[in-house]
Amino acid sequence: MPDLRFELVTPERQVMAADVHMVVVPGSEGEFGVMAGHAPFMTTLRDGELAVYRTAGAQPERIPVSGGFAEVGDKGLTVLAESAGAADA
Repeated sequence: MPDLRFELVTPERQVMAADVHMVVVPGSEGEFGVMAGHAPFMTTLRDGELAVYRTAGAQPERIPVSGGFAEVGDKGLTVLAESAGAADA
């Protein structure tokens, strides 16, 4: 399966832009995972952590986020957060 294009952006900077296997997002209605080919949709975020899996079976990089929204579309997953911490490798 092709990789998912993932971008995490805050008002101050682009935190991450990479092709990844999967991202687990803290949505306002609960956590959800996004992989390549996911159906398009948009949701608001709750404060929590993104879990970014660069490859299948890899340990996730966890990035704290607060506020904002996530959009899944033809080009991948874009998370626009009010604030985001640095990725933990």
